[in-house]
Amino acid sequence: MLRGLKTLTAINLFLLMLFAMALTDFVLIIILQKSHVSAEADRASLMVRALSYSLDDFFPETETGPSVERKKKLDQMLLEAGFSCALIIHHQHPPVFLNELFCPSAQELKTVTETAMKSGEKTIRFFGETWGIFWKQPQSMIVSEPLFRNELLIGSVGVAFPLEKTYQTLRNSQKSIIIYILINAAILSCVGLYRIAKIYFEPVRRLAKRAEEYTEEEIPFSVRKEDNELNQLSKSLNTMVKRISDDKEKLKSIIASLEKANEELKMAHREVIRAEKLASVGRLASGIAHEIGNPLGIVGGYLELLGKQDISLEEREEFTLRAAGEVDRINAVIRQLLDFSRPSKGALSICSANEVVRNIVGMLAVQPLMSHIAIEPELLAKNDTVRADPDQLRQVFVNLSINAADAIISKKDASKGKIIVKTENEIIKKTEKETVSNIKISVIDNGAGIAEGLIDTIFDPFFTTKDPGKGTGLGLWVSFMIIDGIGGKMKVNSKAGKGTVMEVILPLHSAKATHRRRTISEEEDENQSGESSKRF
Repeated sequence: MLRGLKTLTAINLFLLMLFAMALTDFVLIIILQKSHVSAEADRASLMVRALSYSLDDFFPETETGPSVERKKKLDQMLLEAGFSCALIIHHQHPPVFLNELFCPSAQELKTVTETAMKSGEKTIRFFGETWGIFWKQPQSMIVSEPLFRNELLIGSVGVAFPLEKTYQTLRNSQKSIIIYILINAAILSCVGLYRIAKIYFEPVRRLAKRAEEYTEEEIPFSVRKEDNELNQLSKSLNTMVKRISDDKEKLKSIIASLEKANEELKMAHREVIRAEKLASVGRLASGIAHEIGNPLGIVGGYLELLGKQDISLEEREEFTLRAAGEVDRINAVIRQLLDFSRPSKGALSICSANEVVRNIVGMLAVQPLMSHIAIEPELLAKNDTVRADPDQLRQVFVNLSINAADAIISKKDASKGKIIVKTENEIIKKTEKETVSNIKISVIDNGAGIAEGLIDTIFDPFFTTKDPGKGTGLGLWVSFMIIDGIGGKMKVNSKAGKGTVMEVILPLHSAKATHRRRTISEEEDENQSGESSKRF
């Protein structure tokens, strides 16, 4: 974190220094430009005065105009001094242009010189346009002064000076200045970063290190006296640590109470499932008497026949085998009921959905509740392996089948009642590499159906439409909780008077899912072990 902050600070420092120096350079260039132009104006004034002092030699009284030789010397002097041209106006002689061929602003020079003669004052004008340092600037400067003799105005002199060389000189100096600006900005940024690191980053780094290595036995956070403003940060950290330490015991107590409440909630959930299961067992057990009564009567008849002396040995063996068969029938009925009623361990295992359906259909088929109802399995699912608690799955499908039987019995004509428990595979996603599918177990009946207004509430706890004593209102709610707990879904499709379809959709088990689940479980165990070692 501090490394990234140092880099960001260094970049900002460099940019700030660069901007400050560039701004300073801009101001200095503006000042230097004005200073150079002012100096050139002064130099032009000196040239004007020099020309005015040599005016008597330039216009001798015996001649009507300047000699060619004198004019050439003045032309040469102007060029060597850096002036482009000059104009001399005398009240007794015609105007004389010096270097007229090299004068791009001859008309402006004449206008300014005449203006100075008329006004009797020094005149400075700028003409043209060229590129300066940062933007456009005047191309030429014209300076003109009046000529006096014995306090009488006798003429005026004007000179034109090109400013391009002045701008070029300043532009050339900018190259070196930019290099110096970059070097100075880099040096000052390094120095500034070093000082900031010593004053701020180093104390912050020490505090961060102390925070990472802090334990309850150590002294509170502290900073050195020279860390100055960071004392407030240290005090805030100490206050935070003290508050955390004070709340730690409360947090432990809350966690313990939450764990206890969670265990109680799980136990209550198991008890609700157990109670609902016992309610189903009670209904099934009520029909056991009839199912056991007939075989017992038959066994009693065979035993009575075996007590007679006039039967042959072959008949005696046949009666014995038949009696044993009836006893096996009784044993099978009781065993199925006992298997269903035993407490569920709640542990998930790999099981066959088709086998579970086959088991519950066989158990329910002999119940008096189903005496006028045909219950049939329709096992269409080729892949039926799921990860669930088999006992809880049986509880779900027994509950759904009993509800279907009750719905059929509630109709006026229940003699044609039929329940189909159907399994089939559904494809969720199909790609070139794999096909993802699940299994749907449907309990289909032709009973009274469910009113449309009640469909949204059938999974609510304690909701029932059965007569008192026939239902607790927990069957569908418990079934929903069981299926939801193993990653499945429950759906209902029903119309009043046209039967009901209860659908249970479960994810299929695969070797890849087992490997992924085992990997996740191992990672969770490692994380829990790591958290336990760090915990309080």
